[in-house]
Amino acid sequence: MPHDGSGPTTRANWSPYDNNGGTVLAVAGEDYVVCAADTRMSTGYNILTRDYKKIDQMSDKCVLASAGFMADAVTLKKTLKARCTTYEFQNDKPMGCVSFAQMLSNTLYYRRFFPYYTFNIVAGLDAEGKGAVFTYDAVGSYERTNYSCQGSGQGLIMPVLDNQLKTVSPLVLPAQSSATPLSESEAVDLVKDCFATAGERDIYTGDTVEIWIINKDGVRKEYQELKLD
Repeated sequence: MPHDGSGPTTRANWSPYDNNGGTVLAVAGEDYVVCAADTRMSTGYNILTRDYKKIDQMSDKCVLASAGFMADAVTLKKTLKARCTTYEFQNDKPMGCVSFAQMLSNTLYYRRFFPYYTFNIVAGLDAEGKGAVFTYDAVGSYERTNYSCQGSGQGLIMPVLDNQLKTVSPLVLPAQSSATPLSESEAVDLVKDCFATAGERDIYTGDTVEIWIINKDGVRKEYQELKLD
């Protein structure tokens, strides 16, 4: 029935969420961790920007990478950074990677009835200096693993990571190392290969890959160009 202008209108199928695409992944080594994400942000078949950074540094040796709805990701990261600053002020030290991983889980679970539509990976070095990767769903369930991928390219990249990195045991048990057998340079090369593959087949992954490498010497970045179409 046509609207006569006498009352409120409703928009059919409206949703408070959007999926802006993109892919994030991380690989943990014995004394390093590599975290990478592409820089494309899309909605539908439109590219909104080719230079959106999906990885943010949360403490000296801990980063957070988020795929999904970028407005929620910005809000989530702003909240977490404020809590990290408060923690550092109260404890006179930056928050550790494992503590931050738990805080992120609590933050996501607190919003479980109207969740942040983000799919997150925390990557960093633990208290022993070993690489740590934590992977999440939208409502805070998480696990520590030696590699993970989230986002629109997950279905393309995870089989490659499983083939190259999966241990004999399907789970990372406390008695086992949560590190991959690759050297740091080999892990970086594998990440670049994964994104090159995903960029060829996923229209939401492209433009540039931002790669963060964290080790005992600090944090450094590398970049790799992907397809622009």
